[in-house]
Formats: sequence, C-alpha cells, structure tokens
Amino acid sequence: MAADQISTVFAALADPTRRAILARLAAGEATVNELAEPFPISVQAISKHLTVLERAGLIVRTREAQWRRCRLDPAPLRTLAEWVEQYRRLWDERYDTLDDYLRDLKENSDDSDR
Repeated sequence: MAADQISTVFAALADPTRRAILARLAAGEATVNELAEPFPISVQAISKHLTVLERAGLIVRTREAQWRRCRLDPAPLRTLAEWVEQYRRLWDERYDTLDDYLRDLKENSDDSDR
C-alpha cells in the first residue's frame, strides 16, 4: 500500500460516522438508505461519507436497477493492519528491553540491600 493510500485510508477512518458505516457493512451488504437509517443526518451526507470510503478502497458500491448497494472491501484494512503491525513489533521489542533493564535494576538494588 503506497503512503498516499495509507493516508487516504487513515483519513477515511478518522470519522466516527464512517467507522460506524464500516461496522454495519461488516455484517453484510446494505443500501444507502439502510446505512443512513441510524444517523441523524441526510442521505446526501451519508452518500458523501460513502464516497470517501469508496475512494479509500474500503467499500464497493454497486447498482442493481434503482438500488445502490454497498459492501465492505477488507483488503485495505488488512494492508493497513500489516503496516501497523511492524510498529507494534518495534514497540514490543522496546518494552521488552525496558522490562529487562528494570528487572536488572531491581535485582541490583536487592543485591546492594544485603
């Protein structure tokens, strides 16, 4: 995933309404009207959120007759999770190093108390 796409995905996920839409789509496809139901905003506003999610590659919109359905595309989330994972490993290693250092300090402190 290119840096620009990572930024686009993070920007799309920054909004709580868009995260709620993705959570709903994780349960299965839905129409724009179905997605708009729980929100106190217009269908047009939901459509704008869907456009942001679609540009980020997080959803796919289809048209069947007069119905516009949306579905989740988890690929960018997997790629983003892999990108974040490398930093989690780095911090785990640093915390392990800090843990070892603190353990050594405690052991040395206990030895000097005797």
